Amino acid sequence: MVLEKAGGPLIFRELAQPEPQKGQVRIKVKACSICRTDLHILDQELPPPSFPLILGHQIVGETETDSTRFKKGELVGVPWLGKTCGTCFYCKRGDENLCDNPTFTGYTINGGFAEYCVADEQFIFPLPKDYSPTQAAPLLCAGMIGYRSLKMAGDAKKIGFYGFGAAAHLLIQVARYQKQDVFAFTRKGDTHSQEVAKKLGAVWAKSSEDTPPEELDAAIIFAPIGPLIPTALKAVRKGGSVICAGIHMSDIPSFPYQILWGERIVRSVANLTRKDGEEFLALAPKIPIQTDVKTYPLDQVNQALQDLKDGKLSGSAVILP
Repeated sequence: MVLEKAGGPLIFRELAQPEPQKGQVRIKVKACSICRTDLHILDQELPPPSFPLILGHQIVGETETDSTRFKKGELVGVPWLGKTCGTCFYCKRGDENLCDNPTFTGYTINGGFAEYCVADEQFIFPLPKDYSPTQAAPLLCAGMIGYRSLKMAGDAKKIGFYGFGAAAHLLIQVARYQKQDVFAFTRKGDTHSQEVAKKLGAVWAKSSEDTPPEELDAAIIFAPIGPLIPTALKAVRKGGSVICAGIHMSDIPSFPYQILWGERIVRSVANLTRKDGEEFLALAPKIPIQTDVKTYPLDQVNQALQDLKDGKLSGSAVILP
């Protein structure tokens, strides 16, 4: 499915099988999960650098070519971070997620809303045998970048999740495994998501307009809504952190310094590192993380994206070629 012009929609078009270049492998796609970043690209909040473009960056598939790291027929996962330069200031200091010259799957290079893709063999992951392709796909962004966000909360005992979509469904399981109490915040009136959060172990679940019964040690904002930053700042204790987990967010309104004072911290999460992915994929089967998915055939990807936009999904949407 190809994005041919700004504003979409994706159009089904037959293309030649992509040929791997040096250091790449060709992958037969088995599943590709949808991410809110795909909507940000479609809505031009993240303008595509070129057209046509195949979206999709939570890819699970089988290698079709041998490489240094993988043999033909291995099940692998392809994440958002497609490749880094390895030479810039950030790469040299070990912060490859901040690389000055990165490539991103489904954004600067073609992604997985297709039957085949190519990927750099150094930036893909062998997958745990405990997961089917459909179950594994959401782990590759919602899981991995969510895991990086949770790590930034440190040893927070009481943590708020603002927005309870695909990432929060996975990360609440990690947080409970780590003996953290999760307070879930949803859109006003979204009682369904609140009930799902409670079933997954949230100690409290209400609207983002509500005040939690206790001060939070940290808060992670999964929803791309700028006004949630001052809301979350009011909910965290002195010295607490507010972590913005998305790649895009609407404008942040002005707020009084008093709610930031007390050494509260606001920080963003940018992409992921390979270490994040390796740690998370090793941890997932130990918990074990259960993924809640709704599948769509490849030719219904536009409907899946619209369902995500309309808030009709509980968990993750996964495209099956």
